[in-house]
Amino acid sequence: MRARSDVLDHAILGLLHGSPMHGYELRKQLNLVLGSFRALSYGSLYPALRSLAERGLIVGSDAVADERAVASKRARIVYQLTAAGKELLGEVLGSAGPSAWDDEEFDVRFAFFAQTDAETRLRILEGRRTRLTERLELVRQSFARGRERMDEYTSELQRHGLDQVEREVAWLDQLIDTERAGRPARTPGAGHSADTDPTAGPHRGAATATPKKE
Repeated sequence: MRARSDVLDHAILGLLHGSPMHGYELRKQLNLVLGSFRALSYGSLYPALRSLAERGLIVGSDAVADERAVASKRARIVYQLTAAGKELLGEVLGSAGPSAWDDEEFDVRFAFFAQTDAETRLRILEGRRTRLTERLELVRQSFARGRERMDEYTSELQRHGLDQVEREVAWLDQLIDTERAGRPARTPGAGHSADTDPTAGPHRGAATATPKKE
């Protein structure tokens, strides 16, 4: 579960790098950024915020939310990055190892490509493509071996998985070509850009493409 927790931590740090936010706003933005966390609850968010604060990566301060809050003397806690949080985020955004190629971590890393240098972006995209190409071959082999034993619905589900992985590989090919050419990443029809708002989430073909996730 630590890897999944790290994904959430990195997303929180990335969003707070843009501006301080209170918990409600953070939750809304996280649900846009993290496709796998679309049902993110306060039960998941606040323990993560508490952990980040205990580690000195963020700090929370009381801020009056609106005039109604003034009348009732209620205040919301607004979170912002500390110097240590900014340093850790810089390290995360500068890394391009195998963990950055995994489904959930790749989504977060792609969402913050605008804050990532071009060399690191390219390494992550190439690593992700390698990971999916390997996955595609395994899925093809599995489909070929078990095709005769599958009913028509299972067979169609496997074809759907293959199609999604193939689409994401093609999408990555376009992004890699764009990065190598030094142009802003705007893939026709894909709706993804490396220079857009980080809440514009990345392509999510792979998450449903592997047999275990089907």
